[in-house]
Amino acid sequence: MLNLKNFARLSATAITITALSSLSASAQSVDLRGASLFDEEHAYTKTLRKLEELVGAGYDGEVSFELSLNGELGDESDFVTFLQQGVAIDYAIMAPSNMAVFAPSIPLMDMPFLFRDLEHWDTALASGVMSPLEAELLEKASIRVIGYAGGGVRNLASAEPIGNIEELTGHKMRVMGAPIQAQIFNALQAAPSAIAYNEVYNAIQTGVIAGFENEAASIQNLKFYEVAPHITLTKHAITVRPIVMAEKTFSKLPADLQTAILAAGKEAGAFGRALESSQDGEKMQEMIDAGQVQVQEFAGREKLLEMVIPVQDAYAAELGASDLLEAIRSK
Repeated sequence: MLNLKNFARLSATAITITALSSLSASAQSVDLRGASLFDEEHAYTKTLRKLEELVGAGYDGEVSFELSLNGELGDESDFVTFLQQGVAIDYAIMAPSNMAVFAPSIPLMDMPFLFRDLEHWDTALASGVMSPLEAELLEKASIRVIGYAGGGVRNLASAEPIGNIEELTGHKMRVMGAPIQAQIFNALQAAPSAIAYNEVYNAIQTGVIAGFENEAASIQNLKFYEVAPHITLTKHAITVRPIVMAEKTFSKLPADLQTAILAAGKEAGAFGRALESSQDGEKMQEMIDAGQVQVQEFAGREKLLEMVIPVQDAYAAELGASDLLEAIRSK
């Protein structure tokens, strides 16, 4: 028969074991895996390194990071699949259009001609106006937005000059996979098609397409200027690049690490936006100075802005996001 003295001794032992087990569990190292398409010099990679630094500084436990670079784990279509499944990758920076396969509304935040200028773009991203899209991505794709990077101004890059609406008409160009990207450039009378990012260089080289659209850092980093040296300043988009985490990973983390990640994501996003927006013009000038690209304005750009409004409105209405579009426009 268990007497009170033995019961007290056993209870104390159980409490001690439980406390030691909890301490051991909290002291275990958490290993997080990231991925970037680019090398250490690219703004996206630097932003992810900043995220890692901030999480480490804000969390009292042990956390380690393994970041795969240069597309080692595939392109962004692979990244989003891994994130959705909670395997291979825990965090990354993604183009919204590449997440459309799981969350059809998410490309609205990356829609061409959505932002008037860099100030409008930064204000909108810092305002929380994108929260309905974040909620959809979390619900439908199990991917959590923890911050916003980006800031590159996207222009046309082509094998031959494209300087006006006549030269744009029928232009075979690569766009990202979300339907709104093709719809916008169809409205501008181009001939867009979705081609995997890692196939763009060869597709231009072999004449499958005649150009694509991107920001200066990516054109420089992947040497696209070798096959598409003509840059036309359409300035049709300022990139929105969510810093994302697999929800299947995030939900299993200790609460204090979750808090550190959310705080770090917001701060790393601000760092990334400032970095890329400042670097964009510098990267373009470096390519100009090196004789790698020839840059021209797009004649009659104001007409492009008018031509895309009906497409933007119809797309937002189809998604039930007309109010969201107006909220972004009004920022």
